[in-house]
Amino acid sequence: MGLRPARIYKEFKRPYTRTAVVVHKKAYIKGVPGKKLNTFIMGNQKATFETTLYLVTERSVQMRHNALEACRVAANAYIRKHIDEKEYFIKVRVYPHHILREHAQAAIAQADRFFQGMSHPFGKPNSSAARVKTGQPVISISVNNVNLPLAKEAMRRAGDKLGVRNKVVTKL
Repeated sequence: MGLRPARIYKEFKRPYTRTAVVVHKKAYIKGVPGKKLNTFIMGNQKATFETTLYLVTERSVQMRHNALEACRVAANAYIRKHIDEKEYFIKVRVYPHHILREHAQAAIAQADRFFQGMSHPFGKPNSSAARVKTGQPVISISVNNVNLPLAKEAMRRAGDKLGVRNKVVTKL
């Protein structure tokens, strides 16, 4: 079964983040699937760069972990193709804490096989998302001024993967 459309999860709902915390031997969320986004920092961490570009959202939204991974891969692949890895620094600025749930009956068309119906509609954890507020940076790229046009194009390509209106903000 494929992923449900991202528009289902974009709106903010009740926060659902408590995992692996044991209170009186009881964990609240069980069976959370792993995240696709594992690498948050790429490039040269130790160098100092002249310019930093931030990709910021124009409205509050939830971004699934696979969209953040696609954003990171797009930015890194483009910039790495054109300049050396020592000449840039990319950092993903959000973390997918929020756990998304899905009720199995809503996901398939053959609802006649379900005998319980809506008796337990809470849903099982199936994914995770980052809750991003308006103007919050999602990803940043630091480069020297010589490579600034390449970094802007990498940010544009990364922004296309997010599914929400965004803009690139430059900080010198």
